[in-house]
Order: sequence, then C-alpha cells, then structure tokens
Amino acid sequence: MSDGTTAGSRPGPLVGAVEFAIRGWAALGGAMLLAVVLINVISVVGGVVWRPFPGDFELTEMGVAIAAFAFLPYCQLTGANVTADIFTARAGPRWQAGFRLVASVVAAIFAAILLWRMQAGAADQKTYNYTTTILQVPIWWAYVPVLISLGLLVLASLLTLVRAARGVLAGRETA
Repeated sequence: MSDGTTAGSRPGPLVGAVEFAIRGWAALGGAMLLAVVLINVISVVGGVVWRPFPGDFELTEMGVAIAAFAFLPYCQLTGANVTADIFTARAGPRWQAGFRLVASVVAAIFAAILLWRMQAGAADQKTYNYTTTILQVPIWWAYVPVLISLGLLVLASLLTLVRAARGVLAGRETA
C-alpha cells in the first residue's frame, strides 16, 4: 500500500509498522471468526451426538463483535469501506481526493470518539464486574481487543487523511 509518496517509494518505517499491525490485526480477526464457526459446529454436532457446547451463544456474541472491530482499521486503510460512488463517479481527481480527505477526517473523529467512549464503557464493565450468564466470563475482556482495534482505526484514519491531503495538493486521487 502506498502512503501517497512518489511512485516506487516506500513508506517510512513507522507507517510500514502501522500497516503491518493493521493487516496482522485483521488476520487475527479472521482467526477469531474461524474460532466462532468452530464453536458453533461443535455446539450443533454436540447437540445431536452428545451434549451441546455450554456458553456457545456468549462466545459467539463476543467473538463476532471482536472480529468485526478487528476488520475496521483494515477497511479504512485499504479504502474498503462502503461508499456511495454514484454521487462522486463523475468528479475529477482533485474532487475525488477532496472527498477522500473529508471522509478520512470524519473517520478519524468518529474513531477517536468511539475509542474514548468505549474505554469508558470498558472501565464500567470492569468496575461493576459484569460477566456472561453461563460461562461467567468478564465482559470487559472483550473490550480489550475492541479498544486495540479502535486505536488502530484512529491510526488508519490518520494515514488515509495524510494520503488524501497529499492527493488534494497534487491534484490526484491516492489509494
């Protein structure tokens, strides 16, 4: 993934490390989804053959939430978020870059707000010691990877913001 510099140049070590972390985190999110599928297969087969997997619903709920948040930074970094291209398809390169810049600013603001409020929610979950009903897993445990995801989303948004700003200045759209 280019960081908006000239063709053939490489991103700096910090940008490269952030991109690597985001891609690795998304891969871990995929592994989490595979684990959720495995839990559900065991539960379904277990319900037929021996006995159901206790707490499968709780683990599915937490696992899917963690995985969904793990994919957000990757989607922001790669421009894979849902967009309404029908409204911008005929815009010129500078306008396209401007739209990307505005979208990155909005994404960075929302990511920062989500991180701030989710942190408060995690603190409350830990303070009041909320747990799942069957397995008694502390709910705040699921907040930890979500907070990491949101931190990476802030970084991804800032990277795309810088790239889009360079595109506006250069008069072209950047990846």
